[in-house]
Amino acid sequence: MTDARRAAFRRGHAAERLCVWSLRLRGYRVLARRFRVPAGEIDLVARRGRVIAAIEVKARGSFDAAAEAVTQRQRRRIGRALEHFLGTRPDLAGLDLRFDVMLVAPGRLPRHIRDAWRIES
Repeated sequence: MTDARRAAFRRGHAAERLCVWSLRLRGYRVLARRFRVPAGEIDLVARRGRVIAAIEVKARGSFDAAAEAVTQRQRRRIGRALEHFLGTRPDLAGLDLRFDVMLVAPGRLPRHIRDAWRIES
């Protein structure tokens, strides 16, 4: 792994920790971090009330750059990973599902975009 790649990896983990703090302060309970299956991965899975949110964390130099980094392919992979996650947690059946993005930029608090996209049926 190159030094640049290692630094990006560390920045991503730091951004996730910052987002976990932000979510907890606003009443969310984080159910999983970095949930991975062959079909995809979810950075954070959190619950607040009757809502389960699959959250993609993007850290870039600006909020705009972070928002543009969430691709359609990633969205599909996150959707498939959420299906796997819910399959392991029958206690969560019947709750509302949502896909969120948390954007992280240097020197700013994370920006939480709720219901950032929907899975096409």
